Amino acid sequence: MHLLECPSQDYAWGTAHEIPAFLGRPSLGRPMAEVWMGTHRLGPAMVQTAAGRRPLSELAGELPFMMKILSAARPLSIQVHPNAELARKGFESEEVAGIPLDAAHRLYKDPNPKPEMVYALTAFDTLVGFRPTAEILRILAPLAHPVIEAMVAQLAANPGFHGIVRVLERLLLEPPSPQEVHEIVALCHARLGLGLDIKRAYASATEIAPHYPGDVGVIVSLLLNRLTLQPGEAAYLGAGIIHAHLSGMCLEVMVNSDNVLRAGLTSKHLDPSGVVASIDAEMSRLARVSPDLFGFGTDVFAPGEGDFALAVCQTSPADPDGAPLPESGPRLLVCTGGEVEVHNEAGESVLLRRGDVLFAGPSDGAVRLTGTGEVAQAYQPTAEGRRLLHDLV
Repeated sequence: MHLLECPSQDYAWGTAHEIPAFLGRPSLGRPMAEVWMGTHRLGPAMVQTAAGRRPLSELAGELPFMMKILSAARPLSIQVHPNAELARKGFESEEVAGIPLDAAHRLYKDPNPKPEMVYALTAFDTLVGFRPTAEILRILAPLAHPVIEAMVAQLAANPGFHGIVRVLERLLLEPPSPQEVHEIVALCHARLGLGLDIKRAYASATEIAPHYPGDVGVIVSLLLNRLTLQPGEAAYLGAGIIHAHLSGMCLEVMVNSDNVLRAGLTSKHLDPSGVVASIDAEMSRLARVSPDLFGFGTDVFAPGEGDFALAVCQTSPADPDGAPLPESGPRLLVCTGGEVEVHNEAGESVLLRRGDVLFAGPSDGAVRLTGTGEVAQAYQPTAEGRRLLHDLV
């Protein structure tokens, strides 16, 4: 077992205090948006060894999954993550073109897809997937504006998922002017003033607009489901689902990738055609993840096709022998509260406090937790482990 030093990403949408407080560090007064836990080459975790400070990959190899702490003070970009085929082709094309990995217009940072899951640490607001056609038309119809009227006519003539994608495509390739966006936001404010919101659509647009005034993404938000996760709840975002996180702090677990195609609400490079090409009809609706129970106090969230899973364990003195965690392959553990000791099969133990991150490898065997607190473990489930969990359920 190895304690990890994990790098942070200081994106402008991050919070100044939440992640430092979680990590037990003083705030530096600037946004801290993410902490990366894993072996991705753009932000590898480090291990302090007798031979010096080394990347985790030198001890564990390249992990197929990664975990992040994310804290948003304002909305992230509207985005889609590519599937495996699009990621591979896009990465190979940009490598051949010689585009540096850190170039502002570089889209594919690796050849991997990026399905991901968010697990809320605080109330977490996000936009995920398209609303149904009828709901979108109900939202748009009362907004008397030429841009909106054109959207309504287009969608009414071609309803359903593919029709919604065509509306999105037209918005992105022929965006309304900033003044037109301001006018539509004013109409949303007026509807809110009458108490006539529809599933928080107008509220979403008016909350986003001050952060990105005049941005086409404000109009796109009217097409997307609004979802609020309470602490301890999770949602799965498969590759190909359009989304935009709004606010709150969460853990993210994902395939080891940083491929993001953006459609608005950002100063970064946009790729409207790539976004439209990547959107997947099978991922058009949001998907909350219901956990399975492992032992007496561990919730296991294992969505998708087995690329990753998250086990969240609450432990207390009521477990005198310790609370077991599932699986025994490579694992990333982060203490999300309290003070917990991690024990491996060799009799070794490591004390974790909130914000501490630990790597456990196959040689550690199954681990168990003692103390009073909570630990989240990211890992790639094995077929045997999934069968065992199913049998327990």
